[in-house]
Amino acid sequence: MLAFVNLGTWEIVAIVAVALLLFGSRLPSIARSVGKSIVEFKKGVKDVQDGVDEAAKAPPKLEDKQPVTVQKVEEKAKEPVA
Repeated sequence: MLAFVNLGTWEIVAIVAVALLLFGSRLPSIARSVGKSIVEFKKGVKDVQDGVDEAAKAPPKLEDKQPVTVQKVEEKAKEPVA
């Protein structure tokens, strides 16, 4: 992107003209593919967001919790440090 910083208006127009000559016949199909890709991406993001919202609203299941074993730790009498 930094390569285009020093280009003037006419250089950019010339590059766009060459691109249109090379890819002109394929531009409608490329634009259609890009549009479909964007729609699919938005659907995927919406599905993920819906899943996150659903998981946040659902109460936790008690059967999923694992039992925890607790061990009692006895404290030894502390000896004074010399």
